[in-house]
Amino acid sequence: MNIAVASGKGGTGKTTVSTNLSFLLSQLGEKVRYIDCDVEEPNGHLFLNPEFHKRELAFIPVPVIDELICDACGVCTEFCNYRALVRLGKTVMVFPELCHGCGGCKLLCPRQAITEKGKEIGAVEIGRSGSIDFVHGRLNIGEAMSPPLIRAVQDMATEDAINIIDAPPGTTCPVIASIGKADFILLVTEPTPFGLNDLEIALEMVRELKIPHGVVINRAEVSNRDAEEFCDAHNVKIMGKIQDDRAIAENYSRGKMILTSVPEIRENFSELWQAIKEQIHR
Repeated sequence: MNIAVASGKGGTGKTTVSTNLSFLLSQLGEKVRYIDCDVEEPNGHLFLNPEFHKRELAFIPVPVIDELICDACGVCTEFCNYRALVRLGKTVMVFPELCHGCGGCKLLCPRQAITEKGKEIGAVEIGRSGSIDFVHGRLNIGEAMSPPLIRAVQDMATEDAINIIDAPPGTTCPVIASIGKADFILLVTEPTPFGLNDLEIALEMVRELKIPHGVVINRAEVSNRDAEEFCDAHNVKIMGKIQDDRAIAENYSRGKMILTSVPEIRENFSELWQAIKEQIHR
């Protein structure tokens, strides 16, 4: 089972939900694997405090042009939509920073003048936090292409575990790469105009992908029903709520799991897990 936790914007509480849900499931005796796909700024480790035992470098294949064979026919440069290959006179130049590693130029080259070499983009780190298997990626500073590293992180998901996937914020390519194989998506929002505006964009994304989904309202207030009214209007199920509580905010800021530091919140996550199971097994 792959459960992705996503949001239309940063700062809504994605990591709070994904780490504490993982922690709850481990306490219930489930086999859990927490997978942090926010490779540009992973922070799940700050709360789960895993002990890492393995690190694997991740590479992207970039083209190498053999100038003795290449006749600058232009087939490769016309194919590359990302302008990673540019023809200048009788020379084809390669810009590795723009390459997406699709391998199309190598396949199409009529003179077989293109080979590939690996360009390091980051690393996948694997560890364990209690009974939780932990995986995250770290993108190299200055590296623009995160989806290849995200896919390498996702390859660590196992079929015999509940994989909790902490997706990057937003609705761009890295998010699509993170949630594409999910069985269910939790969209975390907050009852603010910005939060609900970005939730609407995120809803359009997951509905286009045709993946079952529901909403978690973080920092919920009794006096503010904007998020509930939004979900009713957009016909999306509210899976759970986390109340706006100073104790939760203080413990989060110290890197503490709120399930242990604010015990009364356990009921919220238990209800959330029950709601997820009911939706998945419908």
